[in-house]
Amino acid sequence: MTTLTAFPVDELPAMWLRDNCPCTDCRDPRSGQKLFQIGALPDGLRVETATAVLGAAGEPALEVVWAPDGHRSAYPVAWLEANRPGGTSYGDRRTEDGKELWRARDLAGRLPEADWDAYVGEPGLRARLLESVQRLGFMLLHRVPEREEQVLAVAETFGFVRETNYGKLFDVRVEPDPNNLAFTSVAITPHTDNPYRDPVPTIQLLHCLVNDAEGGDSGLVDGFAAAALLRREDPEAFAVLSRTPVPFVFRDAATELRADRPLIGTDALGRVREVRFNNRSIATLRLPAAELEAFYAAYRTFAALLLRPELQLDLRLSPGDCLVFDNTRLLHARTAFAADGARHLQGCYADLDGLASSLAVLRRADTLEPLAELFAGAGSAEYLGEAVSMAQHMLQAGARAEAAGAAPHLVAAALLHDVGHFAGEVTGQDLMDGTDNRHSHTGADLLARWFGPEVTEPVRLHVAAKRYLCAVEPGYHDRLSEASKHTLAVQGGPMTTEQAAAFAALPGAADAVAVRRWDEAAKDPDAFTPPFEHFVPLLTALTRG
Repeated sequence: MTTLTAFPVDELPAMWLRDNCPCTDCRDPRSGQKLFQIGALPDGLRVETATAVLGAAGEPALEVVWAPDGHRSAYPVAWLEANRPGGTSYGDRRTEDGKELWRARDLAGRLPEADWDAYVGEPGLRARLLESVQRLGFMLLHRVPEREEQVLAVAETFGFVRETNYGKLFDVRVEPDPNNLAFTSVAITPHTDNPYRDPVPTIQLLHCLVNDAEGGDSGLVDGFAAAALLRREDPEAFAVLSRTPVPFVFRDAATELRADRPLIGTDALGRVREVRFNNRSIATLRLPAAELEAFYAAYRTFAALLLRPELQLDLRLSPGDCLVFDNTRLLHARTAFAADGARHLQGCYADLDGLASSLAVLRRADTLEPLAELFAGAGSAEYLGEAVSMAQHMLQAGARAEAAGAAPHLVAAALLHDVGHFAGEVTGQDLMDGTDNRHSHTGADLLARWFGPEVTEPVRLHVAAKRYLCAVEPGYHDRLSEASKHTLAVQGGPMTTEQAAAFAALPGAADAVAVRRWDEAAKDPDAFTPPFEHFVPLLTALTRG
């Protein structure tokens, strides 16, 4: 494990360290909230002494005595490992950097779906599904009871219903006098709901009660992936759409709503954080003629991009299906259907902060025992033609990362990189037989139950990193084991020049390359292999809660 020598105090910003003092004089022991104002800390703050001690629970800690006021702080080593400055940080996980961007083909065989009874009854599964809403933007529940207002009960499993002028819930069916085209049988192209609200409802739920009509199929588009594609293909169009406020308006006899927001919302670092796209709700823009010309050119380009078939995930909701999705990211659509056919969905809105809260509480009660069981059970199997077992290989990779002084999230990623071989429906043996089991994605999806993207994304990208290194590093392919060369061919072979450039630009790509190198080196049957328990303190410090 990392020792205190890895934390030279003079490299830790003094104000940051003091601001995070966990003592009861600085934090309320019940709520964890700070009891001081940042301006109350003394000027000239510096570390007087730093000593290795045992914390209150017997864990290794670093005790700091501060000058000029003599205050004492004790920081658990595990906390320092997980939070030391300079580690990989995805920052605001509402942005594209905290997501897995996808096209329809990327989700083949790995839709985030489950039956209602299992979702309700198994906290670990519920956590994985809720995490999928954060990461992929949606989850799909099957066999949800087909009764009126059940959609409200679904929302209440993770948050609070957001009531609007449509009520607590709304019926999506043909209405005789509709105030919204959603309540007709016409086709509706990809869009987000309620862009005229401030704030916009961030989660939407649609529960299918009846779907006997011809047509009426649903579709989802990852708006963040589409925006990233626009930024790559037409940077000027992206810039125009991210800086131009659009007036979104809704009016009926009892309501008048308006919000002026760009179609693509970004944060201060330029990362996509929100997509608002609804052609039915855009009112008249009042801009100089040249700006209008530029806006409409960019608007049409983005609209055409959103209709590309490869971006749309096609779904046909059956009675009992409930789709839950991020309304600030995913665009949803439907095909036209026969007006005389029976089609009835009930929907409601909720918000991402409630979902995030429920997920964090679930994680507090979740242990790493399922991972320990994988290492002790399925992980003892042969490792795809190599001279070590799967568990030995992963433990060796983690040990190599640790010996190299890697950051804790990288040690964890190296240790856990191959869990997808024995956690997915398609096995590692299937990979050896010629079917790509996409174990990098399956493993990352599993690990997202406990860890953030700093751990999951190097795992998700480690297969791509092998393909990347074979493309850009002379001699790398020749150093691969025969089994690794075989799986490389199944996984797509070396990247093209264009693919390699796109990979190198991804958040987490450098970390994935580091994991890949430890992966290739961790196949020595005579090497020392620590037990899984050796890594548990590090993993525990990294778990999200």
